Amino acid sequence: MKTLLRRRPRVLAAITATAAIALVAGCSSGGGGGKTTVKGVHLANGGALTVCTHLPYPPFQSVVDGKVQGFDVSLIDLVAKDLGVKQKIVDTPFENFKTGAFLNSGQCDLAAAGMTITDERKKNVDFSDPYFEATQAVLVDKKSGIKSLADLKGKKLGAQAQTTGEDLAKSKGLDPVSFHSSDAVLNGLRTGQVQAVVIDYPVVQGWLKDKANASAFQVVDNINTGEQYGFTVKKGNTALRDAINKALAHAKSDGEYKKIYEKWIGPYDPSAASPSAGS
Repeated sequence: MKTLLRRRPRVLAAITATAAIALVAGCSSGGGGGKTTVKGVHLANGGALTVCTHLPYPPFQSVVDGKVQGFDVSLIDLVAKDLGVKQKIVDTPFENFKTGAFLNSGQCDLAAAGMTITDERKKNVDFSDPYFEATQAVLVDKKSGIKSLADLKGKKLGAQAQTTGEDLAKSKGLDPVSFHSSDAVLNGLRTGQVQAVVIDYPVVQGWLKDKANASAFQVVDNINTGEQYGFTVKKGNTALRDAINKALAHAKSDGEYKKIYEKWIGPYDPSAASPSAGS
């Protein structure tokens, strides 16, 4: 999903928060204190596994009744449980995910935000094992006459700024209008600012569960771009990366991953969800 940092032309909605905002994650709550070491893992804020994200990005993370919930949140809760601590989520500006700024400064231990593993990002952060296979969907207004990605020439297209969806559109010679979040992208389609959007398919799946949305909009293309999501840690933080990988592997072996996947994403297909394809 989220990829290279670039200048944003025509961004319709600016990020208003300049400071990180701490939020409670799912059933977990944050701890306090300074740096500490738990089971060989150094934690930035004692008593908590502090996680950077960029909200909202359902079904991976979104705020429900004041708590951050979602697929990523549930998986990282497993890591926190193994370490014997609780998860605390910090909502941070999107630019920091490429640079790893909040990881380097010690404000967060890891980042979880439905992030695509890319070679460019690997220069600044270390990725966990892949935990999700993603595709890009072309979602359109049913009245637009658009039938596929090939029909987007000359149409008003939207995408989230600095994402692989935006990259895909530009690689096809298109000039997408940039929005600062997935919610803003979909709202742009809903309100007629654009006629179509290119966005991660799991986001579309959840959005179309709303009958009003499904009656007016449809997916006309689903492009397999070979993307895989990973969690990131500070360069060289092998102890935490190993702890994440261990929790992911255990969840897949004991069926917990399947339960979490079906709760937040939909029917689980092990062949499609497998990380074996590489990044």
